Amino acid sequence: MYILKLIANAVIMAGELAAVVGAAWLGYEYPFVFAGVTAGLGFVMGLRLEAARLRNELPFYFDTPSRLRLLFVPFVGGVESLMKAVMAGIAALFTFAGTDHDRLFHVAVLFGLLVFFGSNVLRWLAIKAAAHPARWGYFRLGAPLGLLFSAGLAVLAAYAVIPQTTLSDLGWKMIWEVPAKPSLEQVSELVFQIKQAFDDFVVTLLSTVMSRDWARVVAVAASVNVLTGFVASLYASVIASIVRSAEERVW
Repeated sequence: MYILKLIANAVIMAGELAAVVGAAWLGYEYPFVFAGVTAGLGFVMGLRLEAARLRNELPFYFDTPSRLRLLFVPFVGGVESLMKAVMAGIAALFTFAGTDHDRLFHVAVLFGLLVFFGSNVLRWLAIKAAAHPARWGYFRLGAPLGLLFSAGLAVLAAYAVIPQTTLSDLGWKMIWEVPAKPSLEQVSELVFQIKQAFDDFVVTLLSTVMSRDWARVVAVAASVNVLTGFVASLYASVIASIVRSAEERVW
């Protein structure tokens, strides 16, 4: 029996790794499909989780029962779910769409590592504190994973693994390299370079009032790249929920 459980756990772990690699691969190979899947996943998850959260918060907003309460949950929950889904889809698209395939490969590897890390954090919380992986992942994990993603890109740029774009580089590329009617991939690449240039500008600006090392830390937290954390948290939530459900059946 013990050996069977070990085999089952190994299969579950292999399935988790396959799901993580599959998500990163989908983003790398088919960014538009990945963006659509992410938006759909965020909307479906949001409809259920936002409604559950609002039902628990109703006493905070309303002192007495009313018909308004019946409309509050589906309307507000639906609007919030839709807005977060759109944001997640856009963030997913601009994370993986582009023309620099070497950069996108490193982004995909970093994204996969974050999803795997997030999934295991949620699994640990579920085991140690009986937390709900989907709820923690959807509501609480996005910001930490976003900071890690932003920090990871900053490290990759510092070691020249991915290109570091300055404002002067950006100006040259916009004038001489961007076509009059760029494709969405070219626009996405330009957006990434704008983000890089903005982060470099923030570091330069903050370096006038603090050390350059602390300026880099603040720039990591202020970067638009943090939004990718919400995308990673969605996939980590789904994977962790499936893994915990499988483990509970085995154990």
